Amino acid sequence: MRTSAPPNDNASFSIFLLTDSPGLEWAHRWISRPIFVGHLVALVSNVSVLHLVQTDPSLQQPMYYFLAILAVTDLGLCMSTLPSVLGLLWFDVWMVGLAPCVLQQHFLHSFSFMESAVFFAMALDHLVAIRFPLHYASVLTSPRVALARAVLGIHSAPITAAPSLNLLKFDYCRRGALSHAYCLHQDMIHLACSDTCFNKLYGLCIIMLDIGSDVLFILISYSVILRTVLAIASAKERLKALNTCGSHVCAVLAYYVPMIGLSMVHRFGLHVSPLVHAMMANAYLFFPPVINPIVYSIKTKEIHHGIVRMLFQKRARV
Repeated sequence: MRTSAPPNDNASFSIFLLTDSPGLEWAHRWISRPIFVGHLVALVSNVSVLHLVQTDPSLQQPMYYFLAILAVTDLGLCMSTLPSVLGLLWFDVWMVGLAPCVLQQHFLHSFSFMESAVFFAMALDHLVAIRFPLHYASVLTSPRVALARAVLGIHSAPITAAPSLNLLKFDYCRRGALSHAYCLHQDMIHLACSDTCFNKLYGLCIIMLDIGSDVLFILISYSVILRTVLAIASAKERLKALNTCGSHVCAVLAYYVPMIGLSMVHRFGLHVSPLVHAMMANAYLFFPPVINPIVYSIKTKEIHHGIVRMLFQKRARV
């Protein structure tokens, strides 16, 4: 039998309670439907982009390699949250142990930092392509692109390892109710009764240094790109150059705006309604993986044509 609310008894020191849409527990089945559809769209569309970049020779270029890494990152974000979100909404699995919770938040934050780094790399790609078009092939050589792909793939996990290991050592003497249907670092340290100063300062520092530097470089890149584009004499060429950056700008906004909003709510909105926390968190984690492949499929001519060819090939085989 389904329960209408999570258990009222206090959780043990190593057990946390997941929550989602507080006060709307009776509507979990309805809420789960758009969330499941969003996950499904994100999975199918990102896998399609990966398959297309892997199999289409015309897409064997640095820009599309970075797009493939972005698709992997979005898949990682989806798969990190899918078990606990659907477990809560479909099967009333409210409780999660300490080790699985720490592991989930580690993957979530690692993929988040990775996504930010991918946007940094894509901004660099656009900058070189527009500012130095004649030197593009000599700057973004295959070995450099391969090195960039390797760095993007492994740099995030070590960054989040130290605070994650600390979470395993903390004592949790407060009632373990989290703000969302998945585990986040900010939520867990609020429930700890150990000294969490290192985690708080470390978390703030890596956000400012890692993600902050990504944002700063993206802004600098686009200021240079804009100056370069405005110096182009032909209006048609200016529009073409700006159009190549349109999908990247949309993806950047779809990622950073909800992330900054959620971070502000967690740090300074302690008295904000829990429902607002849940909505912001869902927008932060579910919106970018869904919207990114759609935006690139619409705005990037090569991806759009590749998907059309792939669909027609499948129909022809049938």
